[in-house]
Amino acid sequence: MRGRVTDPAAAPAWIGLGANLGDARAALAGAVQAMGRLAGTQVLRVSSLYRSAPVDATGPDYLNAVAELRTTLAPQALLQALQALELAAGRERPYRNAPRTLDLDVLLYGSQSIATPTLTVPHPRLWERAFVLLPLAELRPGWATPAQLRAVAGQRIECLGAW
Repeated sequence: MRGRVTDPAAAPAWIGLGANLGDARAALAGAVQAMGRLAGTQVLRVSSLYRSAPVDATGPDYLNAVAELRTTLAPQALLQALQALELAAGRERPYRNAPRTLDLDVLLYGSQSIATPTLTVPHPRLWERAFVLLPLAELRPGWATPAQLRAVAGQRIECLGAW
């Protein structure tokens, strides 16, 4: 990882990580390291690792986590950098919700609400998915309400603990 980001313009961002093809654990660990090498970006914390069943998709179980960043990259630039990391990890997009070698989603960017053709923040399905809410709640206790957590309680997910 690069050194500490001290720029006062740096914003906090939370990134959802997922993979269910190949060596998913190695892909996620590599993505965390690669995010720490992005210009003006520091990885502050990473949640525990979780195993979850695919939601609205088929294929093997996913490994998931959430990373908290501090970055000077603008939201769209951060998205583009994350998509470049996905491509470098062999990500293909043959159809919506296809199994993947690496998935990196901008969940939150500071307190901003963003709605562009390519980026919506907060992530539009953030509150519908245990594999996002549970690791995010680990990093931001109290952020998700008990009702939001109960709404995803029926989804199969297992905390695997530290990496």
